[in-house]
Amino acid sequence: MTARIDAALDAAAALLRSADGLLIGAGAGMGVDSGLPDFRGGDGFWRAYPPLAAAGIRFVEIANPHAFDTDPALAWGFYGHRLALYRATAPHAGFAILRALGDRLAHGTFIFTSNVDGQFGSAGFAGDRIVECHGSIHHLQCTRPCTAAIWSADAVVPVVDTASCRMDPPLPRCPHCGALACTLSCRRGARPVDGRHAPGASSHGKTGRQRKEGGAHHARTHTPRRDSLEHPHLGRSLGHQRLCCGPHLARPWSETTSGQVVQAVQ
Repeated sequence: MTARIDAALDAAAALLRSADGLLIGAGAGMGVDSGLPDFRGGDGFWRAYPPLAAAGIRFVEIANPHAFDTDPALAWGFYGHRLALYRATAPHAGFAILRALGDRLAHGTFIFTSNVDGQFGSAGFAGDRIVECHGSIHHLQCTRPCTAAIWSADAVVPVVDTASCRMDPPLPRCPHCGALACTLSCRRGARPVDGRHAPGASSHGKTGRQRKEGGAHHARTHTPRRDSLEHPHLGRSLGHQRLCCGPHLARPWSETTSGQVVQAVQ
């Protein structure tokens, strides 16, 4: 078994050495070494948020656009706490290792991630090479919505009562119509757990377009079209030997196969 694993790691490392572009696919496990919770399973979520555990509120019930309609202070307590946590958390050393690997390649690095924490951007990866398929907690949108606009959450300074998981007013508002704002990681139009659409909800992000805001590019939450994943450089550089290098399991990055592969390349 060990010999087969070693051979597989050597083969993956050889692919990286011969590639001229790197596609990183990353899920919840990528942030664990940075100290971020992964929320896998109800017990893990409730350990991170005791007030929600006491109320019997599950992750799928609070991480849902319907929560902003039914209990805005509680929804923003949850998202506001996460926003502050993600801002204060430095990316772990694995991000720098991946950047160094990509910097050696002719076409560099591209990231496709379901994470909303913004750690790839904080680690110095170029924003126009990051697709955050579940959106970003660092950007806001209107809950109504009155427009398809998004804007930075930099002005939001969440003050959250840890005993109740409620955010103190004023809650973030849409600058266009004054309605409640929510994070871009909470996709409007998603179905709440009882199967009903939230009042006034409509789907954002029907295309894979990137929007400019304040000189920066931000990827809208969307279901990627096939052509949006076929970057002209990426397609040519990796072809049939595309190596998706990123953990998808809720365990430390350094213990994943991907972590071992990039260490073997160094």
